[in-house]
Amino acid sequence: MLAGLAPARRRLLLALLALVVVAVVAVAAVLLTGRDDDAAPAEPVSQDEPGPVLLVPGYGGSTGSLASLAGRLTAEGRDATVVALPDGGTGDLAAAADALDAAVEDALARTGARSVDVVGYSAGGVVARLWAADGGAERARRIVTLGSPHHGTRLADLALSVAPEQCPEACRQLATGSDLLAGLNEDDETPAGPTWVSIWTAQDQTVTPPESARLEGALELEVQSVCAQAQVGHGQLPRDPLVQAMVLAELAAGAPVPLGPGDCARLGG
Repeated sequence: MLAGLAPARRRLLLALLALVVVAVVAVAAVLLTGRDDDAAPAEPVSQDEPGPVLLVPGYGGSTGSLASLAGRLTAEGRDATVVALPDGGTGDLAAAADALDAAVEDALARTGARSVDVVGYSAGGVVARLWAADGGAERARRIVTLGSPHHGTRLADLALSVAPEQCPEACRQLATGSDLLAGLNEDDETPAGPTWVSIWTAQDQTVTPPESARLEGALELEVQSVCAQAQVGHGQLPRDPLVQAMVLAELAAGAPVPLGPGDCARLGG
């Protein structure tokens, strides 16, 4: 086709084609990188501006387990919401992360805040991590996990081996070495954006071993490292006054604090 054109027209057409190619490449680059080079970088979330708090229940999805902690946060002037999880908290944890995302959107729209704080109890901490890894980290100021099986629990391993028909999807996902946990822990366990805090008890008999609640890159707070005589089991974590005081301290404005024995009496331990 080009051969039949006059030289001047041929040069013009080739020039136009070159411009089209350059434009297509530029658009493709923006789509692949998800940003325009001229776009302003996202502003960091201010650590001094606490927003609403979203509390995520554990396996079974009982919102009542977090009612006491939510009440204490409300009494301190915080906007606190316990997230209702689909499938009774025993289904796909990714679907639970979607429910958390919807609750975050509602809280931000309702309050006009720029960010949220998230407290995940037990499996709720894994849900919070899934949400953060899928973009939620950009909207979170703090993420606190309470006795969360970040690296699995032997109870799920046992259920999966002895009675697999009684181990629904969330149970399978919380087994040691599950695909879901392996994906979360493969690279960075604590994505940039929020400040991460992991609170757990050495007396945990649900998350076994208790050290499974450790989270690389987070501020680690074993309850007994703050109050050595504290008797706190897994089910007591969100209800225990000492643990609640620890959560409030880590959700306060400013940087989280590495609590120790000197803080035991002050926190009511």
